[in-house]
Amino acid sequence: MPDINSQARSLWDKYYMVTLELLKFINEGNIDEFLELVEQRIRLMDMLDALPDTEYRSTEECQQLFEKIKPLDMQTIYKAKSWLNKAKRQNMAVRSYDVTGFLPVGNVFNRKY
Repeated sequence: MPDINSQARSLWDKYYMVTLELLKFINEGNIDEFLELVEQRIRLMDMLDALPDTEYRSTEECQQLFEKIKPLDMQTIYKAKSWLNKAKRQNMAVRSYDVTGFLPVGNVFNRKY
């Protein structure tokens, strides 16, 4: 079974690296790259779930990796929620200036909202 354990170790290492990159890109405000990395991380998690139960998860090395991933996940979630709330506020502010209800001519030009 060392093959499965080494595969699990490799996938968890990649998961950790993608998590670090997620935090880097959300800090930079690069949302397109952030979303692409989220997709990659989901694929990594699917591959980890597809592996049979391994001894690697119970090792001290893996537990230490989990402890490093947890705070990064919390920071990423917090910053992603913050970005989403900011984007919603900006969208509401833009829409508050929409005057389509007041001018009949404006309704023709602004229907794509």
